[in-house]
Amino acid sequence: MPEPHGTGPASGMTAGLEGLRLNELLAEVQERLAEIARTPRRLEGLLDAVVAVASGLELDSTLQRIVQAAADLVDAQYGALGVLGEHDEISEFVYVGIDRAQRDRMGHLPEGRGLLGLLIRHPQTIRLPDLADHPDSVGFPANHPPMKSFLGVPVRVRDVVFGNLYLTEKTDGTEFTADDAAVVEALAAAAGIAIDNARLYEQAQLRQRWLEASTEIRDELLSGSSMGETLQLVARRALELSSADTVLILLPVSGKPDRVAITAGAGDRIAELVGRSVSATVAAVAEVFQSGSARVVSDAGEALGHPSGDVDFGQGVAVPLRTTESSRGVLLAIRSRRSGGFGPETVPVLSSFADQAALALESADGQQAKQRLELAADRDRIAADLHDHVIQRLYASGMKLQGTLSHVSDDVVRERLQSVVEQLDLTISEIRTAIFGLHSAVSEEPSSGLRRRLLDAAAEMAGDHGPSPSVRLSGTVDTLVPPVIADHAEAVVREAVGNAVRHAGAGTVTVTAEAGDDLVISVVDDGDGIPDSVARSGLANLQRRAESSGGSMTVTGSPGGGTRLVWQVPLP
Repeated sequence: MPEPHGTGPASGMTAGLEGLRLNELLAEVQERLAEIARTPRRLEGLLDAVVAVASGLELDSTLQRIVQAAADLVDAQYGALGVLGEHDEISEFVYVGIDRAQRDRMGHLPEGRGLLGLLIRHPQTIRLPDLADHPDSVGFPANHPPMKSFLGVPVRVRDVVFGNLYLTEKTDGTEFTADDAAVVEALAAAAGIAIDNARLYEQAQLRQRWLEASTEIRDELLSGSSMGETLQLVARRALELSSADTVLILLPVSGKPDRVAITAGAGDRIAELVGRSVSATVAAVAEVFQSGSARVVSDAGEALGHPSGDVDFGQGVAVPLRTTESSRGVLLAIRSRRSGGFGPETVPVLSSFADQAALALESADGQQAKQRLELAADRDRIAADLHDHVIQRLYASGMKLQGTLSHVSDDVVRERLQSVVEQLDLTISEIRTAIFGLHSAVSEEPSSGLRRRLLDAAAEMAGDHGPSPSVRLSGTVDTLVPPVIADHAEAVVREAVGNAVRHAGAGTVTVTAEAGDDLVISVVDDGDGIPDSVARSGLANLQRRAESSGGSMTVTGSPGGGTRLVWQVPLP
């Protein structure tokens, strides 16, 4: 039955493609008509079958219609079309006459051995009264329905064998005739053109979906999404459109030219793969990075550093995320061994998609660089205003108050004035820390410097309802502290501030960090100390962190009440 058509642009394209090369199709049929010595009814049936086969453009449904039409034309009980793969194996088996329950009992489908393999190796019509009598017959698997008469006809697309039609068991119990063979050959010729049209249509549809995915990625970047979110979107769309089981995006590791990181991915085993780094010297990965050309690998597991057979990764297609200047990464689409290989159209289409995605990422990099410059200019302006105006006014106010102290005789008033002066000094110190943080953040991500990490950690652990910690940082905190010790330092601030706020009931918390020959972190609070009922595992962990870096930690009572924690490690 012809499929229903809409009235929109897509249906117009479908209608145009359905009529594509109809004259060629009919001409192929007419060349065979002279060979068909049967009644007009059979000729009418053939023409009806040709029209039915050419009535749609979806490849799967077209193949199903071809098999059904062939079986109906010659009154066969069973029919099948074995589609050939890249290495002349049966990659797909479309059948009629066998219900689902019977199919499940049969186990695996034919793989192209025996008589079916003969037709693959020698693509010409085979007609047998009893296929069991043929020397190449290998019998049937368990639970397979009995079959006797056999007719096999190759189906060619553009003079290349696409697959073979297999028909068995005429319903009247007789063998297939020469007329049957001629009719099926005529249908196979028409089917080849219908298959070609369906493949062209599917390729056009696929390219349209790839184009839409590229547009979606560009729009996602322009909407302000992070690079990580966009890479995940690239992986998801590549997974959907390539019919892969897993898609990974590999990017160079900064400072490690021999390593690449699996930065994003979609599909199977992603949780254990994303975040890992693999060798950039593996032939498949290195070749794609260096040449900027796509490559098909037979074992994607080996390309990721797994021994062959360690994971269920079969064929992979590695394409570069290529810009005008270089390859910024590799997109690796993988199929499991049970899924077979990719089609020949996958590499060019996936490469085109990766190129579009890379250009979108490059454009986003330029926009982000511009935004960073604008942010840096704003930070410089704010820092200058704080230094030139706010700090100077606070400093002048402090000097005036200090000058007033000598003229005040009341001890209570003097004590209060002295406290205000000390608070002004503390405020000036904190503003200077903020200014330094603004300058140091210009050339890096906002949260990457240790100063920013310590400030954020203290604020986060205090929460919305706890006291706002006072944080004073001095020395080369951002430049001399190595990453491992920086991680320890952040953990110290989180644990100490969290204890002061949650367990000690502190009203004030002061954090100081000074980087010189040593990194010294001090956290002082005015709370009641940590109750005995609270586990000390967190403090024990901080002690181990200090000792692992050759340092020490002390926890003592603070003058006037409260707790003082000092964590100190040498800097390299």
